[in-house]
Formats: sequence, structure tokens, C-alpha cells
Amino acid sequence: MRLKPRTIYDVKPSGADVFVPSKRIVNLSRVKYFAAHGQRKLVVLLAVILPLLFLTSVGAPVTTGSTSATAGSTDVQRQALEAQLQQLESQIAGYETTISNYQKQGKSLTTEINTLNANIAKINLQIRAINISLDELNGEIKDTNSQISVTESNINAGKLSLASALQDMYENDNQNLAEILLAHPQLSDFFDNVNNLDLLQENVQVAITNLAAMETTLQNQKQELGVKLSDEATLKAYQAQQATALRSTKTDKTSLLAETKGQEAAYQKILATTQQTAAQIRNQIFQLLGGGTLTFEKAYEYAAAAQSATGVRAAFLLAVLDRESALGQNVGQCSYKTAMSPSNIPIFLQITKALGLDPNEMLVSCPNADGVYGGAMGPAQFIPSTWKLYTSAVSNITGNNPASPWSDADAFTAAALYLKDAGAATNEQKAAAEYYCGSNWNRYVCTQVYGLNVIEQADQFQQDINVLNSNSTG
Repeated sequence: MRLKPRTIYDVKPSGADVFVPSKRIVNLSRVKYFAAHGQRKLVVLLAVILPLLFLTSVGAPVTTGSTSATAGSTDVQRQALEAQLQQLESQIAGYETTISNYQKQGKSLTTEINTLNANIAKINLQIRAINISLDELNGEIKDTNSQISVTESNINAGKLSLASALQDMYENDNQNLAEILLAHPQLSDFFDNVNNLDLLQENVQVAITNLAAMETTLQNQKQELGVKLSDEATLKAYQAQQATALRSTKTDKTSLLAETKGQEAAYQKILATTQQTAAQIRNQIFQLLGGGTLTFEKAYEYAAAAQSATGVRAAFLLAVLDRESALGQNVGQCSYKTAMSPSNIPIFLQITKALGLDPNEMLVSCPNADGVYGGAMGPAQFIPSTWKLYTSAVSNITGNNPASPWSDADAFTAAALYLKDAGAATNEQKAAAEYYCGSNWNRYVCTQVYGLNVIEQADQFQQDINVLNSNSTG
């Protein structure tokens, strides 16, 4: 009888061979060892495996004593930061309402100064909120790094223990019949030992499976860390952008007061000479999220067509697809082979094949430096699995069959359909956050950076659209 361990996982520690006999601690010959300690050996092996089974079946380390107190303290700090953040967000929303009301009052020197003051106050609050969010995010990054360290330590310890057990099983298995009979004069002892060995093998198999699960957990933790590090970098970039906006707004206010000397007539004269004309808007270059460019007029035509089909506001759609809305994230520069999640590659190949395109020539968004996958396609920046969900609906609207993620008309329509499903009719900020961040949209960087940035950009585009529409009907 040859009972081989049924391994499905690489448990070999670095620089070790689990099938090379190791030096025995017990100073006995091989035959004497098995004769005197056969049953004890299995008990020892089970003692090695059972803790491993417990270790690998637990999702996270149990905290006691001071560790528990530290975790409690961290939770309290996090809750305090969340409370401060919610208060600031409420104040920011109040200033946004104030700004909107001023804009509805019409252009006058007083309302313009009031609007600038409200913008300055809002940006100051946003910078404070970003600092709080960064503090909270840094705590989460520290926690995730700790979890990764614990998981890696458990995996390494588990592999070493399992390798030792597998080695012993292998050496047991290499006994010849004479050795087995000498070690077990009674047949009942022999069969008991066989049964125990079989049980040990089953436990080893379970332990191997659990180790594989821990490896998956480790990968998820690393992916989560990558997202948080990416969020941190985005927040810092947005912080710098807001600081620049604050300085610019203060300069605008100072210049306006200096030029008008507080006189309404002088302000109206300046306003008349600085308003953008429809012709200037038509020539404005609109930079797509996916890296392409259109004139603003052409981009609006696609957005207006998508609005007619989906009900999603054209100005909002343009803001979502505007590259500045995503704070200049990396788009359309990498090969699918190095950037895309393995699960999306087969779908990507299906899409390019159906369109008669060479997949090696169709560049996609790059992964970020922290290991988060890229692989988004075209102006709408859909990953293949998401594009597959919308391609039929897009074809029904545009008439392009199959629809192409690299077609402007198809991409605008797909983006509008996604935003409609994300609830753009009732909450554009939430829909924008979901567009950029997916199911994990409810993070500060998604709602208060991407989402809010899109709303502000949409308001600017709406003014341009109003100029275009008034010119065409005038």
C-alpha cells in the first residue's frame, strides 16, 4: 500500500525540498524509530496539522489585551474623523447652494463678489476636509499593511509546518513491506496506523486548501491597499489643485475690485468684453477621458443625441467624459497584456475580434503604480466586462452592430446608459462617483473629488451649451 499525499498547492518553502529526508532529532535507527514510535509519530503529525487547520480557517487574527484596546482606540479616532468630515461636507453643501443662488440672480458686481467669497470659503472647507480624509486614509493604509503582514506570516508558518508533515508522510510511504511488518507485529496495529495516516492525509489536504484561500485573501488585501494608495495620491493631487484654485479665486476677486473700483457700470463693461461667444465655444477643444479630442460643438452633438435616447443631461455626460474630471488619470497608453485583469482578457479579445481589430494595436488604460488593474477602453473608459453588458443596448440606439468602445457615438451612448442605471436622474454626483469607482463608489475620493468635480465641470459646460443654443435660435 502506497499512500501518497494528494497535494494541490505549492507549499515548498524557499530553498527546501519536502521530499528529501531531514536529520532526525530522535537518535534511533529508522526501523527502531517506526517500531517504537509509529503511533506517536502520527500523533505528532496531527499536532502539527491541527493548529495549521485552525490557523488557516480563521479570517483574521484574534485580538486580546492591549491589541484589543489599540483597535478600540483606532475605531474611536476614525469615528471622530468621520464626524468632522460629515460636518464639513454639510457646510460645503451649504456654500454650494449659496453659490447656485447667487448665479441665478444674474450678473452684477455685488453677486460676483459674493460668489467669489462663497467659493473661497467652500474651497477652504474642501482643503480641510481633504486633510481629514487623508488622516483617515493613512490609518486605513496602516491597518491594511498590518493585515498583510499577519497573513504573510501565517502563510509562511503554515507552509513550513505543512512541508514538514508532507516530508514525514513521504518517508512513511517509502517503507518497504518488511519494515512495515517489523514495525507492526499485530495486524490490528498496522490497520490502525493506516487509518490514522489516511486521516492525516485528509487533514493535510484541507490545510492545503486553506492555505490557498489565505493566498487569495492576501491578494485581495494587496489589491485593497493599492486602491487606498491610489486614493491617497488622488487626494493629494486634488489638494494641490484646490490650493491653486483658491489662490486664483482670490486673485480674481482682487483684480475685479481693482478694475471696477466698486462701480457696477465698469463691471458690466468688463463682462461684455469677456463673455465667450458661440464661435469661440465651437473651436474649444474637448479632451475625452479616453485620451481623444473633439471640438466642443461635436462633443455636444454626441452628448445631445445620448441625452435624447437616455434622458441623461448632456452637460453632465460631457463632464463625466472630460479628462479633467478624472484628474488626468492614465488612459489609453498600455497593452492589454500588461494592464488588464486576467478575467477581462478573453472578453477583450472577443470584442476586438468581432470588430476586426488587432488587439495588440488597441491600447487601454494603464494600471497604477500600486497594482490596481487598468484595461479600460476608448472614450467612455469601460473595462471589457462592463462594455459587454451594454453593447446590445448601444447598438439598438446608434445602429452600429457590433458597437465599438472606440467609436465616439457608441462610447457617449454607453456612458449615458451607465449613468442612467447609476441614478443620474436623481443624483448626478452619486452617479459620477459610481462611474469612476464602480460598486466601491461610496469613498470620499469618489463622491467628494470625482463626483463633485464632475458637477462643477457640468455647470461650466451648461453655460457653454446655453450660449450655443441661444445662438442657434437667435
